Amino acid sequence: MALVEMTPTPCEPIAPAASERVIHNPISGERIVVRTSGAQTGGQLLVFDVFLPPGGHVPARHVHPIQAEQFTVLAGRMRFSLGRRTILVGPGETVAVPSGTPHWFGNAGPEVAQARVEVRPALRTEELLEASGAMAVGGGCLGARMPRLPDLARLLVEFQREVAVPDVPGFLVRAALVLVARLGPRPASRRVG
Repeated sequence: MALVEMTPTPCEPIAPAASERVIHNPISGERIVVRTSGAQTGGQLLVFDVFLPPGGHVPARHVHPIQAEQFTVLAGRMRFSLGRRTILVGPGETVAVPSGTPHWFGNAGPEVAQARVEVRPALRTEELLEASGAMAVGGGCLGARMPRLPDLARLLVEFQREVAVPDVPGFLVRAALVLVARLGPRPASRRVG
């Protein structure tokens, strides 16, 4: 079950330092600023800030099979769908998403929302975020076309430890994804493993 708690946090958006990595996802509108990489923590923790414009949200409900996430809203308002529950969260509130919990989140307000996200263990989540942003086709802004189905399938196969489709047995999803992934041309820079 998700935990919502009040914790004192700064309400002003925090800009990235020159040394921090920034990842843009034009499909979801997310701007991600990596604060602490998995490499810095021996794979135990990834910390990043996610910035969502008004109307911005993660593309789909999903689950992290072996990772827990914690979101602390720093600015704006966010809506979370956790299992069958929906909650609104504002600055200073924290939402914990245990591993295996289907969830979705988005900006619920008129200004940019910012949340500090902690992922335990880090696994290859930073690579997943980067690969998701790179799949955007066209426009380069919120509302860009969705990725091609074979590209999305390859991404889900490659990062199956980090993200999965909820409410469908994993072996069925993997079998379907492997078939769909084979339908399109393979990008030279990505590997499926």
